[in-house]
Amino acid sequence: MTELTSKAAGVFVIAVTPFYPDGRIDLESCDRMVDFYLQAGATGLTVLGMMGEAPKLTVEESREVVARILARVQGRVPVVVGVSAPGFAQIGALTRMVMDLGAAGVMVAPPGSLRTDEQIISYYRQIAELIGDVPFVLQDFPLVTGVQIAPSVIARIVNELPRCVCLKHEDWPGLEKISYLRQQGVLERPLSILCGNGGLFLPEEMRRGADGAMTGFAYPEMMVSVVAHHARGYDARGRDIFDAYLPLARFEQQPGLGLAIRKYTLAKRGIIAHDALRKPGAVLSAQSRAEVDALIERQERRLKELQ
Repeated sequence: MTELTSKAAGVFVIAVTPFYPDGRIDLESCDRMVDFYLQAGATGLTVLGMMGEAPKLTVEESREVVARILARVQGRVPVVVGVSAPGFAQIGALTRMVMDLGAAGVMVAPPGSLRTDEQIISYYRQIAELIGDVPFVLQDFPLVTGVQIAPSVIARIVNELPRCVCLKHEDWPGLEKISYLRQQGVLERPLSILCGNGGLFLPEEMRRGADGAMTGFAYPEMMVSVVAHHARGYDARGRDIFDAYLPLARFEQQPGLGLAIRKYTLAKRGIIAHDALRKPGAVLSAQSRAEVDALIERQERRLKELQ
């Protein structure tokens, strides 16, 4: 097992969960998807995240998906599994299950009921006690959870709980939060910061001190390229590549439709067999599909110009 550490960097792609049109899980597409992500340069994978339709899966299905992906990865990169749930019993059971299967760590978002700083800190203290030696990612996603976590609160959690090794930074865009955490003396130990938001702010996030991305986009090679160019000191070139993909990345971030757009694009690329979402889920109109097609065509033209 490859354990998640505070050195996590690069691109941890948030994997979709492929389905057949009748709602069954498409495990063969899981295999192709893993192969594609790794070939694209992913340094890790995150499964059963909010964009992985995790709440629509039974516990048995969750196990099946995680086991299939881990078997395909074969330890080449760390795999993080989302275990966020309303109650600790489910979080504990999911954590034990996925770690026994060979996951590198788990990701936990705060429940929407948390309102004060002390409630948030207490919650993660209890999470750390519950999962023991398992390394975990603190998912900061206020647009979905409704929980506003101040950067000073994140610092307190990290400094107090050594198994919190990574922050999934998914504020909108929350760039000052990254800058605060990277100030000398704020954190008493290293912390990996991987950013979400579909990669929309990735160039700025990298300049603020992020270590990479933990998010989904139908073209993860864009994020891999931006991170790699930043690491080599070629920010301008990375920005040019980012700009070529930006119209589609923006279109994919539509609330309620984003996952349907991502799956349509992945299916169009031959990575998954079907663009189906398990019900309830959005269905793209013919006009939306045509708009995606036009954006991809425009993107390909621009990328050729950059070669």
